[in-house]
Amino acid sequence: MTTVALDTGIGPLLRSWREQRRISQLELALRADSSARHISFIETGRSRPSEDMVLRLAEHLDIPVRERNALLVVAGYAPRYAQTALDDPALGALREGMERLLQGYDPYPALVVDGVYNVVAANRGIGMLMEGVAGHLLVPPLNAMRLTLHPEGLAPRIRNLREWRADLLAQMERQIALARSAELRELYEEVAGYRAPEGTDGAEDAKTVKYGKSGTSADGESAGAGPASALPFALPLHIEHGGRVLSFFSSIATFNTPMDVTVAELAIETFLPADRATADHLRSLTY
Repeated sequence: MTTVALDTGIGPLLRSWREQRRISQLELALRADSSARHISFIETGRSRPSEDMVLRLAEHLDIPVRERNALLVVAGYAPRYAQTALDDPALGALREGMERLLQGYDPYPALVVDGVYNVVAANRGIGMLMEGVAGHLLVPPLNAMRLTLHPEGLAPRIRNLREWRADLLAQMERQIALARSAELRELYEEVAGYRAPEGTDGAEDAKTVKYGKSGTSADGESAGAGPASALPFALPLHIEHGGRVLSFFSSIATFNTPMDVTVAELAIETFLPADRATADHLRSLTY
């Protein structure tokens, strides 16, 4: 997933990141305890930044860990952050902790994905939602975006597909801007090109808004299993399962101050029932 061109000088790369973050040289200098003149000299190649300065600038520019390694290499230094395979014994405690978290969240769905949305762990709640998904989408490595948006995946059963799809694509766009990942960009182009299944709201005219963020239709009719007055504090996922519509709110968590590329790119996504009917149905499946 390396995305920085190594034949580009450190100055232009740092300037590119700064401009992308819409931060002036003076503001960056104040944040990094430097001077605007020194930042200018670094960006124009008149001054070579120290290893510590590269890391400080990367931190204040919120540059992903993987890209910080690439910047260090371009500047003539060794990479600082390891990239440990997830199955390495060194990450045993991490894997065990994630498994306990996922199991503890049952029967509600939860999963862990890497930087390109490949599923590295999931609980039984996720397995329950996979019913009816085409076999070729379940061949490892499973990819959460393909599973969700592919016409033979979950997409035909997602009631508010247009909104959910738009939210997922926007999320990917933000990550591409942050990480500049060619692999992530390729995945985005693939899933953005999927044709919405017939009969879903995603297959209708783009100007027609069927469901709002509260999960209600234009005439006030509920899109999910809950009442039309459901709290609109987050975009819910309305998905058909077993002859009923289940509703979830999604939450994503990442690791704080990661010191390893692999760990930095992991994300834990949990799905919280958005109404009592969904919660009761999921609990009934455990008995």
